[in-house]
Amino acid sequence: MSASRRSGTTDELGPPEPERDGSDLLAALLDGMDAALCAFDADGVVTHWNREAERILGWSAAEAVGRRGLAGWAVRAADAEEVEGRLLSAMQAPGRQVHEFALLTKDGGRVLVRTQSAAVRGQDGKPAGVYCAFSEVHAQIDLERSIALSEALFEDASWGVVLVDADLRPALVNAHAARALGSGRTAPLGRPLGELLGQGAEELESALTHVLAEGTPPAPAEMWVTVRTRDGERRRCWRSGFLRLASPLAEEPVPLGVGWLFQDVTESKQAEQEAAQLRFRANQLHRAARAAGECEDPAEAATIQLDFALAGFADHALIDLVVGEPVAGEPDAGGEPVRLVRVTATPAGAPGPSMPAPGAGLPVRYREGHPALQCVERAGSVRASAGASTPERAREWAAERQWPHDAVHALCAVLRSRGRTLGVVTFLRGGSRSAFERADAMYAESVAVRIAAALDLARALEQ
Repeated sequence: MSASRRSGTTDELGPPEPERDGSDLLAALLDGMDAALCAFDADGVVTHWNREAERILGWSAAEAVGRRGLAGWAVRAADAEEVEGRLLSAMQAPGRQVHEFALLTKDGGRVLVRTQSAAVRGQDGKPAGVYCAFSEVHAQIDLERSIALSEALFEDASWGVVLVDADLRPALVNAHAARALGSGRTAPLGRPLGELLGQGAEELESALTHVLAEGTPPAPAEMWVTVRTRDGERRRCWRSGFLRLASPLAEEPVPLGVGWLFQDVTESKQAEQEAAQLRFRANQLHRAARAAGECEDPAEAATIQLDFALAGFADHALIDLVVGEPVAGEPDAGGEPVRLVRVTATPAGAPGPSMPAPGAGLPVRYREGHPALQCVERAGSVRASAGASTPERAREWAAERQWPHDAVHALCAVLRSRGRTLGVVTFLRGGSRSAFERADAMYAESVAVRIAAALDLARALEQ
């Protein structure tokens, strides 16, 4: 190839540029490519050989160019006819031809390569030679595996995969992650995480920032988050792993973002928490029984049972007893309304042991429909809650029911012994805790049975 020449005249800018052959530019382009390249003319003579081919096989361009065929130096003589036939057949075949065979290195080793060859056409359109690009098979297989893995992760993986860019915004989301976020695969892209998540968004952003700055953490982390969906917020626990992604083409690592992989472990974590809660509560009941068994006063044993039950369960507790004789069986709807007297209460301002309540035995002014009265009438537990009220409305709600001002959730359990209703035990929680659930009611009823037995014994001793 020849390049066009410039005029030989000079000017004040300096002498003319030196003449350059176009083959120099072609050689520079070939040498700068990551793939191994070689070319043959119509007679099978090597015309081009780039640096990647030299790296793989060890033969330099000076040693390779000008040789006829590959026999005896780059291919075993026994295989040469077959290999050269495959390569040169590309001159007569349309498109690219893909083959795999072994080549010889300069030091005598063998390398299995995958080649892609195609015809080179002359100006008349007739085949003028063949170019061949080749790479080591294991490198090609590694590349194909990487591509297949990426496609599988973003299509078929059973856990969430999100590619977060350096601005902490999702750039790619697989199908599983999209379902976990309650959206399609394109809806989360480019949006701040705070728009997708409620609670837990700041913790997640902090983890991503740390990974970008410090690298991949050694172990996955469990994060509780609140996912914002069209149907409302959902609280989930995601076991998350993070991978810092850097450009492989830069001389120094340039962060491209973070690969965030997560799996929903909400159900298993809830099961673990429930199992741990059951073990703790069973242990508390056992400890309470041992401590109450050492009390000479049955009334004191009742308060001990209440104190042990409060740990990790509620913030306050009250015991109200029926005025007069205990109610036998189901209350008569047409009889006298039930009246209750508060006998025991925990401190309203700070945690502490249950103490006798002041009041000189006067009935508590519970309004009709009060949860404690409902508990006696139904002979079963009753749950009540102020719900998502403002702090002022929640205080009014508690004051109307004669409960401490910080009470937001209540659970009343009936005190029954020997077929008679003695009163009610009420457990109260503040706004920082969740409402009472069915499992809490079962625990409260177990505690109520023990308290009722102690109070019934104390009443019998007084008589």
